[in-house]
Amino acid sequence: MRKQTVAILAILALTACKEEAPPQAQIRPVRTVVVKHTTAGQTVSLTGQVQAQDQANLAFRINGRLIERTVSVGDRVAPGQVVARLESQDARNALRSAEADLSAAQAALTNAQGVEDRQKQLLDKGFTTRSQYDQALQQLQTAQAQTASAEARLRNAQDNLSYTELKSDVAGVVTVKGAEPGEVVQAGKMILQVARDGGRDAVFNVPAQMIRNAPKDPMVTVALSDDPRITTNGRVREVAPQADPTTGTYEVKIHLDDPPPAMRLGATVVGSMTIDTGAVIVLPGTALIQTDGKAAVWVVDPAKKTVAQHPVTLLRYDPGNAIISNGLKDGDIVVTAGVHALRPGQEVRLLQTTADNQK
Repeated sequence: MRKQTVAILAILALTACKEEAPPQAQIRPVRTVVVKHTTAGQTVSLTGQVQAQDQANLAFRINGRLIERTVSVGDRVAPGQVVARLESQDARNALRSAEADLSAAQAALTNAQGVEDRQKQLLDKGFTTRSQYDQALQQLQTAQAQTASAEARLRNAQDNLSYTELKSDVAGVVTVKGAEPGEVVQAGKMILQVARDGGRDAVFNVPAQMIRNAPKDPMVTVALSDDPRITTNGRVREVAPQADPTTGTYEVKIHLDDPPPAMRLGATVVGSMTIDTGAVIVLPGTALIQTDGKAAVWVVDPAKKTVAQHPVTLLRYDPGNAIISNGLKDGDIVVTAGVHALRPGQEVRLLQTTADNQK
C-alpha cells in the first residue's frame, strides 16, 4: 500500500512538470502621436435669407369689401400710389347725407342769425323784452352748434370715402399680399407688405451656444448659396431677445455693407464667422474611444510602455479630426490606431510617434 501511494505521487509530480507555462501577455503594435496644444479658430456657417431692413404693412382704416388690388408681389410702389380699393357706395351715401345735413344746419343758422339781429334792434329801442331776446340768442347758439356738428360729420364722411382707397406711404417692393379682391377685410388687416428701399439684412436663426461664444461685434462674411463667388461683409445689427419656442434659436439680423445686386430680397445666403476656441488639441478621429458614453483616448506611459484610458472633453468633431479642449497635456503620447484592441495596462509597441498632431 505504501508503495502504491509513492507511485501515485511520482506520477502527479511528472504530470505537473509537463504542464505548459502560462502564455505571456501579447504586446500590441500601435501608432501614436505626441500631442501639443495649438490655437485654432472655428469657422461656423449658417444659412439665411436676405430681407429688407425695414418693412411696412399697408392696411385699410375701415372695414369693407376689397374690389381691386392694383399691385402684386414683386411690383414696385411709390409714395401716394393707390394700391387697393374698397367698395365705396356706402361711403358715398354717407357723404351725401352729411352734405344734406350741413345744408339744413346752415339754413337754420342763417334764420337764427336774422331773428337774433332783429330782436337785438328791438331791444335797443325798447320794443321787445329781454326774455324774447335771450330766447333768440339761445336759438342762434343752438344753430351754430348744429352747424359745427354737421361740418364735422361731413369731414368724417369725406375721410371715410378717401379711406376706401389704400395709398402707399413708402417707396419699395411688394413682398407679401394679404388679401384678394372679393374678400371682406377688417380695418388694420395687412393687404400688402412692402420692403422699403434702403438697407438690407441677412437674417439667420442662430443657436444660443454660438451667440455665447461669438466675439463682440464680429465681422460676418455673407455669400450667395448658389454662387459663393458673390460675397459681401456685414455686422450684427439686431439679436432677438427671445428664442423661437419651436427651434430654440435666436433670430439675428446682419446689416449688409453695400450688398451686390445679385443679393435680391429673399435670396438664400450663407453667413460665415470665425470663433476663437482658445488652445486645443487636434487628434485624428481614429484616436477616440467611448467609455460609459463619454469620449476618451489611450495614453501611453513612456517608461512602462503600457496604456491607460484618459477621459477628454470633445469640443467638436470635424471630418477626420477630433478637437479636444480638455483632458490632455503637452507631451502626452496618444494612440491613434488600434485603439479598439487595447485594454487598461496592456503593453504596447510603438510603430510611429510624431509630434505633428495636426494629421
